[in-house]
Amino acid sequence: MQIPIRNLWYLLLYAWGETPKSPYWAMLDSEDAPSIDGMLASVLVRLMQQRVRIGLERNYTPQQQEIAGIRGRVQFAQSIKQRSFTRQHAVCQFDEYTIDIPENRIILSTLTWLSHSGEFGKQTQKTKALKHQVRQTMRLMGGVQTLPLTPAFIQRTLQQRHDRDYHVMLSICAYLLQRRMPTETAGQTRFQNLPKDDLRLYAVFEKFVANFYRYHLADWHVQPQKTLTWPTAKHPNLPTMRPDLVLEQHTSGRIIVLDTKFTANSLRTNYYGNNRFDSNHLYQMYAYLRTQDHVSPQHAQALGILLYPTVATQLSETLTMESHEILLTCVDLAAEWQAIERQLLGTVSGE
Repeated sequence: MQIPIRNLWYLLLYAWGETPKSPYWAMLDSEDAPSIDGMLASVLVRLMQQRVRIGLERNYTPQQQEIAGIRGRVQFAQSIKQRSFTRQHAVCQFDEYTIDIPENRIILSTLTWLSHSGEFGKQTQKTKALKHQVRQTMRLMGGVQTLPLTPAFIQRTLQQRHDRDYHVMLSICAYLLQRRMPTETAGQTRFQNLPKDDLRLYAVFEKFVANFYRYHLADWHVQPQKTLTWPTAKHPNLPTMRPDLVLEQHTSGRIIVLDTKFTANSLRTNYYGNNRFDSNHLYQMYAYLRTQDHVSPQHAQALGILLYPTVATQLSETLTMESHEILLTCVDLAAEWQAIERQLLGTVSGE
């Protein structure tokens, strides 16, 4: 599977809650990025340099230091242990308004990693210039310390309120830390051989589709990860039913249950070499639909959609199962972005 670099950037922006109206939509100057790391590093550098010009985000952070005089709360036990009072000093705990906060530490730590271990592809003038910009941006963040990064720490920091540029920068840091994609071909603008079990891109694709429909379908109520109830008495051993999306149209009451499937192949080959739809996907969707028939007449006629990404083969098949239809279809992530939008909107509208 090959995804153009610009399309990958748009997928990420939608997944991070940014829409085509955001200023970050045009952050990529060209398709000629050396690698995924190179693409994200260039955006991160530009955003941080812009932020330095207007001022890095600051906040109060707890400090504990031995100082001359008194400030904040005196730590008597520590002061006595260090004999601070004999030198007319004291160990004090106080809050300091500083740029050395978790947000800036995460970004600096990510830039430091990129400068040493980032995969920028073949050494060219462009990659050398990008690495120089990364190191130059690091120098602009004097007074900020680095720290070991974990996905959980970045996610906790992301949940706090930030300016939009910090949200995008921290999202880039989180993605760079979490992803472990195959090596990219230097100088190419497409990323090859994405593994079927790449959970990072699966999550990105799922969030992209949800936020895309939220933005474009004004007449629909889009509910990601809605929990469906079983038409039976509650039992602790029943599995949870939670499709990726449930869409309900306000005007008609029409219901669509949609599941994204980020797999290399939408068809599986059986023992005899024949192509077959993935049985697990069909069983899962059938359960989502049939267990909700009792809720309302609209639920009894709900449409199920299994949406696969593809850049090679096309798939568009409709199966009729009792009162329900299940659509198995693809969105071509190698197409022009306008074509991707048309494919996704046409999948819901039936056009």
